[in-house]
Amino acid sequence: MTHPTSDWFMLTPSGVLRAFGSIKPDTTALSMQILLTGECALEQANWMQLGELDAVQIAEMQVQGWVQALPRPLQGPDAKLDDFLQHVIASLSAERRAVLASQEGFCLGRSGLTQDEADVLSAAAADFSEFALRQAKRGWRGASGYVAFHSDPEFLLPDHSFVPFWVDGTGYWLILLGEPLLNNPALVELLWGIKQAGTRFSSGR
Repeated sequence: MTHPTSDWFMLTPSGVLRAFGSIKPDTTALSMQILLTGECALEQANWMQLGELDAVQIAEMQVQGWVQALPRPLQGPDAKLDDFLQHVIASLSAERRAVLASQEGFCLGRSGLTQDEADVLSAAAADFSEFALRQAKRGWRGASGYVAFHSDPEFLLPDHSFVPFWVDGTGYWLILLGEPLLNNPALVELLWGIKQAGTRFSSGR
């Protein structure tokens, strides 16, 4: 019989995309989202209890590269979301130009762009949300994924990348200019900060 260890667990950047990449997360995604509900990483035994998981399921998530074990608890973002948003999204773009937009098309944060430029991209993201919704109603969910625009006919590196994600039912778009750097711990920090901000708001803290 496999017994829980004293490791702490946290999502990887790939795990963040798996956990928050659908408006209707499955059971696996929901159990992974639990890792970002607290102010620090969860110990394995606590995660197993909250997520109704066993050690085999956690081991499979590790094999997939979605979660990682930590030798000590990792502290979550200790600053207000507005205070670090500009810096964390900048590190997800090779050109340090990025926008965080709401599903409705409002600019929530920007780096390396003017407000007008960020507003245009945010409005475009809202159009993609409406397009994906229309296609889903027709039976095609392929439009609900990532969106990329290239000026290079060989499609090597995108000029603009639109990455959708959902936190507690609220939709967002991460818009990255130039090479996207999604395999970056900053992506975990971003989602953790958004998740914490929602928790603090709902609890009145």
